[in-house]
Amino acid sequence: MTADSATQAAIATNRFGLGARPGELVTVAADPRGWLLEQVHSTYRAPEALAGLASARDILARYFAVREARDRARKLAKNEVASNADPVKAAIDTVREEILPHYIAQAAARTRVALASETSFRERLVHFWTNHFAVSVDKGICLGTAGALENEVIRPRIDGHFADLLLAVETHPAMITYLDNQQSVGPGSEFATRAQRRGRFAGAPNNNRIGLNENLAREILELHTLGVDGGYTQGDVTTFARVITGWSVGGGKGRLAEGEPGKFVFRTAVHDPGSKTVLGRRYADAGFEQGTTVLRDLAAHPSTARHLATKLARHFVGDEPPRELVDRLAFAYTSSSGHLPVVYSALVHWEGAWTAEPRKFKTPQDFLYSSFRALELEPKDPKKLIAGFEILGQRNYNPGSPAGWPDREADWDGADAVMKRVEWSVAVADKIGNAHSAAATADIALGALASEHTRTALTRASSGAQALTLLLMSPEFQRR
Repeated sequence: MTADSATQAAIATNRFGLGARPGELVTVAADPRGWLLEQVHSTYRAPEALAGLASARDILARYFAVREARDRARKLAKNEVASNADPVKAAIDTVREEILPHYIAQAAARTRVALASETSFRERLVHFWTNHFAVSVDKGICLGTAGALENEVIRPRIDGHFADLLLAVETHPAMITYLDNQQSVGPGSEFATRAQRRGRFAGAPNNNRIGLNENLAREILELHTLGVDGGYTQGDVTTFARVITGWSVGGGKGRLAEGEPGKFVFRTAVHDPGSKTVLGRRYADAGFEQGTTVLRDLAAHPSTARHLATKLARHFVGDEPPRELVDRLAFAYTSSSGHLPVVYSALVHWEGAWTAEPRKFKTPQDFLYSSFRALELEPKDPKKLIAGFEILGQRNYNPGSPAGWPDREADWDGADAVMKRVEWSVAVADKIGNAHSAAATADIALGALASEHTRTALTRASSGAQALTLLLMSPEFQRR
């Protein structure tokens, strides 16, 4: 292994991957770039840790069932004299008890995959796209489906065309329900016409009304495709929202009882009829296909190419991504019709991405993954396995907004956040004791990237635990 290949191996595993595991740097040194690209050009196989997880369809169907039981309990509470028992609270607790185990299983499985993965560049890309298409579990209906979105839609499609990934995400029940599109009703739809007769369409002077919901349309344009400066108008948002009325989830009652509970369904009765103009192009009324055609055109738009190129460059290279790299990735995207492996290849082959100087401050997830991988730690208890993410402020699948987790150092390097990392590192090091040599762990995790200053500090530590803490909090380990 030459000095140059050793450095490139450390960059490949840390900057592009999730951190090196024991022996990985030696393996990667043979061909660091080839090691990365092979991961996004090989046939996808679902990780074994994901086997046995419930589908979004089944989780949502169960969620709807227990929610109906809660609603019945509320009606019962109104009609009966108060007693010591609280049927409403019991029903609400039942909803959480039913769904929370699915979240824990998904978060634990995700972590186990990240810790054991031999293809951690691919795994980082999975997490990147999950964050790009963020669904947050702080919305109750998504508690059990955010992880399912990642596993069912994103994992199998990160090495295909962006248009296919986009369409699969926007029609997944997790995204539909997160952004309330199942509640959106076209103003000119059959259902709206009936509602207007009863005074229930938007604008009626009561709270029991229905109408157009622009959430999904807005986030597709602003976050998922064009970007906030991508050239769309409020008129485009409203019109696009009308285009995708009817994109919903199966189940329901009465006249809306349509489709398999928990599964995507196109509801003709609430779809707004007629041709529509979005971003200057006219789209004929073709029901569900009207929306899919708009999505494919959005995927091919130059603003989408630049938006995605900027986010990828920021995530892998620097908080202020070089314009040269953004241009390079945008060109790769456009020239390949959005074929993502071509974009990844352009990123990997850009020489500026391989400088030894650390570029990115690790998010809490990055820090935990790289620590666990280097130390070969994996708590057996699922709750303990995922507890660190909550302690350090980056709970799995919980970014808190459709914008996803932030990706700049200023969002993660506050004094309180850094102190929590110190406390976590001390606790882990105290538990490990002398079971791991800090110097050997530095070789495993950082290799040629570990500075002489850090190595000297490790030799001067008063104990093995202190040395390990110093390593985990060293500038090289805190950055990638």
